[in-house]
Amino acid sequence: MTRKDFLKRTGLVCLGIAASQEVIYLLSRANAFAAKTEGLYIHEASFYKRIDEKTVQCQLCPRGCTLSNGQRSFCKAREPKEGKLYSLVYGLPCAVHIDPIEKKPLFHFLPGTPIFSIATAGCNFRCKYCQNWQISQFPPEETYNEKLLPEDVVKQTIKNGCPSIAYTYSEPSIFYEYMLDTAKLAKSKGLRNMYHSNGSLNQAPIEELSMYLDAADIDLKGFTQDFYTEVCAGYLDTVLNTLKTLHRNKVWLEITNLVIPTLNDDSDKIKEMCVWIRDNLSCDTPIHFSRFWPQYKLTNLYPTPIETLEKARDVASAVGLNYVYVGNVPGHPAENTYCPGCKKAIIRRSGYIILGNEIVDGKCGSCGKVIPGVWS
Repeated sequence: MTRKDFLKRTGLVCLGIAASQEVIYLLSRANAFAAKTEGLYIHEASFYKRIDEKTVQCQLCPRGCTLSNGQRSFCKAREPKEGKLYSLVYGLPCAVHIDPIEKKPLFHFLPGTPIFSIATAGCNFRCKYCQNWQISQFPPEETYNEKLLPEDVVKQTIKNGCPSIAYTYSEPSIFYEYMLDTAKLAKSKGLRNMYHSNGSLNQAPIEELSMYLDAADIDLKGFTQDFYTEVCAGYLDTVLNTLKTLHRNKVWLEITNLVIPTLNDDSDKIKEMCVWIRDNLSCDTPIHFSRFWPQYKLTNLYPTPIETLEKARDVASAVGLNYVYVGNVPGHPAENTYCPGCKKAIIRRSGYIILGNEIVDGKCGSCGKVIPGVWS
């Protein structure tokens, strides 16, 4: 049995997403279709240059894939034909959900609201611990996809009472054209746009995208190029540049660092990362130290000890970061937002559930200190 036949028989069309998530647009056997290669050439890509009549170079991300007819990009979602580069995933999401916005994670952006979330196949990283590898590490021919154009995404978002859209799960940079067109239309309808990404985009694409983004959560996966090379097949410098660009362009920014035992849990490197965030972004940039669970190609490792996450939080707080969270540990006190002034828990959380919110007009309800974020 092929992988596609297995998916068809079992109806597993939103793989890699926790079963507890609310699937609002189930890509079932009845309405899903397997995208054939010849049917995927539906949208010319942005950010590429033509080298000759058969060869192009993608300029979306730092890989700069040079491709001739019949060759596929590293991300598995782009292919040239007759001197033009095409996106193979435009309007073809393989995962469509409504999530609590805290799941992204965003803790300082419209807390307690639902967010309409989409993803397509493909990724320009090869993270050995990817939780969504069933969609990120496969081409669109091997996922079940629903035709959902930008106008359909916006209609579904409004219909389901969501104030914002998330481009998430796999790697939204890979469906850049689809994301950008959707974000533009969403903006015109009064919706907000959120980008959860590995941050690996070239300067021109991230500058353009940031014009239409309201919030972003960037995975800062480690703080050495060796880690990025050996574990993720990525580029640290590009991620840092993306973070600085989003901050400069006033996109609300939060950072997630998945702490993996023995690989990126060195306290000195965590301190170096936090100092960089403080000095290049802001002491008010929230950072989420998230717990690793063994999966994909790293099942040989053990879950991150909670003490390791707490130590990382202490390091971040000691260098002056004001909003430091522990993630993937439901019920932990460090899920709460604490006022840097009076130290009171002003947003109390358990997992993705808001238990109480004492922020009033963007300020601490107790001492009146301004709490950075987007609260209404």
